[in-house]
Amino acid sequence: MLTKYFFITGSSKGLGRALVNELLKDSHNKVFGLSRTNTIRHQNFTFIKIDLFDTKSLNKFSFPPIENVHQLVLINNAGTIGEIKHVGKKDSSEIFKTFQLNTIAPAILSNQFIKQYQNLKASKSILNISSGAGRHTISSWAEYCASKSALDMYSQVVDEEQAEQKHPFKLFSIAPGIIDTDMQTEIRSADKNDFAQLDYFKNLKHTNSLDKPEDIASLIISILDTSKKGQGVLLDVREL
Repeated sequence: MLTKYFFITGSSKGLGRALVNELLKDSHNKVFGLSRTNTIRHQNFTFIKIDLFDTKSLNKFSFPPIENVHQLVLINNAGTIGEIKHVGKKDSSEIFKTFQLNTIAPAILSNQFIKQYQNLKASKSILNISSGAGRHTISSWAEYCASKSALDMYSQVVDEEQAEQKHPFKLFSIAPGIIDTDMQTEIRSADKNDFAQLDYFKNLKHTNSLDKPEDIASLIISILDTSKKGQGVLLDVREL
């Protein structure tokens, strides 16, 4: 029987864990979680321990051999907001870490994924979790906005390249909306002197206006339906 394979970074919490749990509802799915820690136990789930901040580990990483493939998907979900401060007040190491996790790691993993599975005759996709912040400016989020914008462009270029291949991958870069995860907790913990929009984000939580990870996970997975492969690369869950 043909199998659907999914590889998801940042699978231990938040949207990543919600994506894993949603996918595991289908017994035909084999899900691999790439993360530093694991919180999931399931017969169809395989944990792959990796530190995406560690470039050496990324360079050595290779995806496992697979067979009887019907669908193959990489979801680059792991991300960080970075330091919420104006440029000129930031720690240089934190700037590096933000671009490392949000842009460099997805690029390296996508490169390895395509290199390893390019010739497979199956439905193949790479779905990058981007952000609306990559498509408009937010003061104090310079690295986050820039790194997500870079991910959007990367996705578009790779999708264009893949259109020339005999067995192409389809690329998506999706803005998932504002989700009730640890990232939002971190945003609400910022210093108001560093972040002018702090009250806005606090009010989203206070008024229960944040989306649930489980709801967004279901929407994201629906994008991967073969009937929706005609969609563009840049997507927003609020427009689906």
